Amino acid sequence: MKIVEILRLLEEGYSQREIASSVKCGKTTVGEIQRRSREYGLAYEKAAAMTDDAIKATLYPNSYGKYVKPDPSWESIHERLMSHKRLNLQYVWEEYRAAFPEGLSYSQFCRRYDEWQNETGKRVIMVQEREPGREMFVDWIGDTLPCVVDGATGEAFNAHFFVAALGDSGYPYVEAFPDEKLDKWLLAHVHALEWMGGVPRVIVPDNCKTAVSRPGYYDPKINPAYWEFAKHYGVAVIPARIRQPRDKASVESTVGFLETWLLEWLRGKQFFGFEALNIEIRQRIAELSGRPFQRRIGSRLSVYEQIDKPALRPLPATRYEHAEYAIRRVPDNYHVDYGGFYYSVPYTLHKQQVTLRVTAQTIEIINSNRERVAIHQRRFTGSPQYITRREHMPENHRYQADRNRFDGAKYREWARSIGENTYNVIDSMLKAQHVEETAYRSCMGILQTAKQYGSDRLEAACARAIALRSCTYTTVINILKNAQDKLPAAKPSAAMPVHENIRGAASFS
Repeated sequence: MKIVEILRLLEEGYSQREIASSVKCGKTTVGEIQRRSREYGLAYEKAAAMTDDAIKATLYPNSYGKYVKPDPSWESIHERLMSHKRLNLQYVWEEYRAAFPEGLSYSQFCRRYDEWQNETGKRVIMVQEREPGREMFVDWIGDTLPCVVDGATGEAFNAHFFVAALGDSGYPYVEAFPDEKLDKWLLAHVHALEWMGGVPRVIVPDNCKTAVSRPGYYDPKINPAYWEFAKHYGVAVIPARIRQPRDKASVESTVGFLETWLLEWLRGKQFFGFEALNIEIRQRIAELSGRPFQRRIGSRLSVYEQIDKPALRPLPATRYEHAEYAIRRVPDNYHVDYGGFYYSVPYTLHKQQVTLRVTAQTIEIINSNRERVAIHQRRFTGSPQYITRREHMPENHRYQADRNRFDGAKYREWARSIGENTYNVIDSMLKAQHVEETAYRSCMGILQTAKQYGSDRLEAACARAIALRSCTYTTVINILKNAQDKLPAAKPSAAMPVHENIRGAASFS
């Protein structure tokens, strides 16, 4: 996924440094992948359809058997050195060699760390110039307010405030939510972009849990839902560095401004629902954005309209729909569970691992090659609990399912579509049983013969069975097997001729 994301951002026009920050790797790694992708003709669209092994084999065809000692996590090492003044590089290296005896030598350790610092710019301090319309900074305001009240119970709920600000103007968007979970985080992003009226090139979140989780989750993989969001809007997500407020000075300034002029203004007020609260917030933000800067000409609104907004890219035609992801292993009954319901997958994926992409409307099932193999409408209530697509079943299961879903009315309807004689035979067989279900298998067996012999022959065989007054499964099948339905119908016997030597019934009375 890291290589695929690098190729996507390269085609979007991002620099190697920006891409390295987004995918959490070195700039030289990005350059190497860019060079190899050109050399071997690998583009993003092609790579997105390939498996991980196929991508590696394409870009590194001669690397098998070649061993290079891996680098430790320079980012975590650098953070330790910066946060503990008494630590030095040799002490950290000795800890590293104790954990990895075959690891880098001290000279190699120092050299690679020095190269990493040069590549990532750790030794320089850059003035934070904000390019118009390029970056949107997002964060949660630290303070919450118990300002939303349940009208029925009187219970008060804390409101959590999401804030976004454009880089140059600091033009803000604020929305209140009942919590800070991932679905609210992504919905707030969608609403913020629509409020701004366009799409920046980069979104810079803080290192909050909804943006950056465990290192194993974001490094080397981006949160799948956040990655889907980034692809939908064509943006790069570049989290700010930990304890580096200069990286997000715009939003930090906006948060401080809003904590004073919005949260203090809301404190003590009560709203019956988050919708009412957010209407009030939007009105207040519109007013605050028009206030003049203290140390700059204009206001947040005027700078946004003149500088930031024209530089934004247009919004896509469709709004991003948040999706949750879940990993499942396909059980013996080839149905995977989600939310108390069970959705079918092709039976050929039995015992394989699949990914569920869950939206408010659909359940998509994706195989290990990132191919969608099934899609279902999502169920929340009702029955049955098992949602099955017929094409996902093996042949014998399809036959059994077809048989199970029929009743007497269905069998009669099917027989009538073939012909009147077939209907009469099926109707007679169903009526002949004290319990109608007893005849279901025999009816299915007769009607299925239309696939082998054709409807016309089945209709003729049923006509002959009626003539023989034997409307049974065995009679109809024997007529078809022996091709008796193709024989001409027997002519009725001629009437007895009238003759003087022939005595009539009166002679015996």
